[in-house]
Amino acid sequence: MSTLKIENLHVSIGEKEILKGIDLVVNTGETHAIMGPNGNGKSTLLSTIMGHPRYTVTQGSIYIDDKNVLEMSVDERSKAGLFLGMQYPQEIPGVKTSDFLRAAVNAHQEKPVSLFKFIRMLEKNIDELHIDENLAHRYLNEGFSGGEKKRNEILQMKLLQPKFALLDEIDSGLDVDALKIVAKAINDMQSDDFGCIMVSHYERLFELVPPTHVHVIVDGKIILSGGKEVIEKIDQEGYEWVKKLGVEIAGEEEKKPILLENCANKERIKSK
Repeated sequence: MSTLKIENLHVSIGEKEILKGIDLVVNTGETHAIMGPNGNGKSTLLSTIMGHPRYTVTQGSIYIDDKNVLEMSVDERSKAGLFLGMQYPQEIPGVKTSDFLRAAVNAHQEKPVSLFKFIRMLEKNIDELHIDENLAHRYLNEGFSGGEKKRNEILQMKLLQPKFALLDEIDSGLDVDALKIVAKAINDMQSDDFGCIMVSHYERLFELVPPTHVHVIVDGKIILSGGKEVIEKIDQEGYEWVKKLGVEIAGEEEKKPILLENCANKERIKSK
């Protein structure tokens, strides 16, 4: 079993503090749902764990077992077992999806995976995710629909086999059938060697991928943790009830696409 431990995490963008003391422990074998109004720190938490340069950690710690995540570069965090499924996957013209995926897989191996073995892995997972096989030969996410981009994120997760997957609204942009496919892929990953943090606004995802723990983030703090009953309350009442706890809901922050340094891109550049 591995443990992702976050203690007293404070994170700022410039002079604005976004996270104001997050404490969270996630073990492999667990699935944690993160909910809360827009602009209150959910995506910031996942991006900070993965190492987004926009966010500055001013206090606190993040550890995978005995490894200090905050001392790692983005590619080192990936190799340590972290994976971020982005809410807004980036288009990368000129980089074929299959080349990107193979470089990412090889970056996690002591010895490069043979082309034949990689193709077998890729074809198997593409088939399971009902992805058009032609997408693998197109530039990464370029011209992909929203649903295709999200399934491509899950494809990366399945190929990389992380210890902890951080899934940021992986259900947005998916129709009902695609959501079921993605949910099945996440459920198939469940094991004593895999932990997951999922951010979503919708009960539907959590019906298909039942979380073991549920947390509500408001104004940069986890104000409540529990089980399925928390999701049901939010679905029925929204977030107005949190004001009864003496908590003010922060205003919605404009969402921006996440840009991350990527180990696959670095490996591709090195090989030139």
